[in-house]
Amino acid sequence: MAVMTAQEARTEAPDPTRVAELAALHALVAAVEHAQQNELVDEFLDLFREDAIWTTGHGKRLFGRDAIAEFTAQVLPGSSTLGTTTYELEHVLFIRPDVAAVKVRQRFFTADGMPESEGSPMYVVAKEAGRWLLTANQNTPVLST
Repeated sequence: MAVMTAQEARTEAPDPTRVAELAALHALVAAVEHAQQNELVDEFLDLFREDAIWTTGHGKRLFGRDAIAEFTAQVLPGSSTLGTTTYELEHVLFIRPDVAAVKVRQRFFTADGMPESEGSPMYVVAKEAGRWLLTANQNTPVLST
């Protein structure tokens, strides 16, 4: 892939395939947010590959959808009583056309809507059968200094 200057990027027509893939990745992050905010365990689990890796914000390492399911079934139901979490796609690095690293801004708000903390997840996603799936994922808290 050739590198282009900022001026060339502004004048060149956007690649429709890349635009569609970015839209699909935004939709994936929105689906994570929706499932989390609405405590939808099955909907959340459907976003993962069967052999996915998930590391929680507290460092718990989960290998495979079964382990992710067991953990999620314990922590997701009732979590909205503590507050809500928003997810914003910040950056995408396409490693290959079917593999991308997705950087997310995660913000936690108390039940009364006050900002509490932030996270900085990294999702490595793979496209399978036309669908992007969470594959190797790390939640990282942002420590305030």
